[in-house]
Amino acid sequence: MISGLRRYPFRALAHLVTGVLIGAPLLVGLLVLGVAGAVLTPVLVGLPLLVMLALSGIPVGALERRRLRLVDPVPPADPHRVPDAPGLAAWTRLRLTEQATWRELAYAVLLALVLWPLDLLVLAAVLGLPGALLGAPLQLALTGGDTRIAKLWLIDTYPQAAGCAIAGAVLLPLLLWPLGLYARARVALPRLLLAPRATELRLAEVTESRARLVAAFEAERRRIERDLHDGAQQRLVALSMHLGLARLDAPPRLAARLAAAHAEADQVLGELRELIHGIHPQVLADYGLGDAIADAADRSAVPVEVDTELPRFAEPVESAAYFAVREALANVGRHSGAGRAWINGRYGAGRLRIEVRDDGCGGAEPGRGSGLAGLADRLAVLDGTLTVTSPAGGPTAVHLEIPCLPS
Repeated sequence: MISGLRRYPFRALAHLVTGVLIGAPLLVGLLVLGVAGAVLTPVLVGLPLLVMLALSGIPVGALERRRLRLVDPVPPADPHRVPDAPGLAAWTRLRLTEQATWRELAYAVLLALVLWPLDLLVLAAVLGLPGALLGAPLQLALTGGDTRIAKLWLIDTYPQAAGCAIAGAVLLPLLLWPLGLYARARVALPRLLLAPRATELRLAEVTESRARLVAAFEAERRRIERDLHDGAQQRLVALSMHLGLARLDAPPRLAARLAAAHAEADQVLGELRELIHGIHPQVLADYGLGDAIADAADRSAVPVEVDTELPRFAEPVESAAYFAVREALANVGRHSGAGRAWINGRYGAGRLRIEVRDDGCGGAEPGRGSGLAGLADRLAVLDGTLTVTSPAGGPTAVHLEIPCLPS
């Protein structure tokens, strides 16, 4: 429980008084935003006002968590996540999708409509009588004759007024204790609505760990690609050159064997280059997703028409989208019996959308060894989705969508 309310009752009083001072102007602000937004929505001017209304609970929640420090030694933490990208648009999108934002809005509405009038009523009921008794000498001096205290007792002498003031001084600290009990119950509501849920804390931890895993996975992929490119591939190139030079001066019988070894080294080198390209194609790192998709289409066993207009994205986004497209093209070549395929890629409204479509026989099932199920899991790490539409008889369409921002 909040023991500070018993030790510092005046902090409870300050908490309730500041709540009244905040609630009254908050009520006016919410009414202005709500009415203006509803009236101006037909001309689109009201939409930003309604968005501001929806987000108005965020500063109220932040202020309330700070006010709770008056009476709570362990105030609730901020439940909001840090946006993945800078900018007002990314911040707004994230806040509008968080449950904490709507709980804070609900609390702001409660504070404006119910809580501060209730606080004011309790303050008036608890402090009104002691305040009137304490002010008895001043009231008597102002009236110059007799006065009625709290409309209950008539006094006409200063000794009586002094007795009332003493009674008020004794009664005030006695009434502060039940006021502290009310404040303790009152604090439970903002704690309930403004504190982060356990699921939100776990979600934030999962989101952060997931981002670290994706970054680590991509870093390891790049390290393997770099080691193969700078190590094994260079040695194979040197070996192939030495074998080629040795053939020039070798006798015929040995030259034939060196030629076979030279051809084998060239084949291994080609396979290694394909492996390196599969781990992380250089065109993806150098020129971006659009050119990498065009390169994958050129390598496809089925003719592919490519229509993409894409900016650069973060490396995990580009890598996940590229390998999803490449796996879809591999499935087209292996299973679809298609004569042609099409790739369409666009970016808009904060989302990367790519479609791979073919004119094949259809009937594809992602869960039956197509490789798309694993790619769907990889896209899910980025909050992306992979949808396969493949009725019997075709066509097959693979849609991928990733929420992201251009880099």
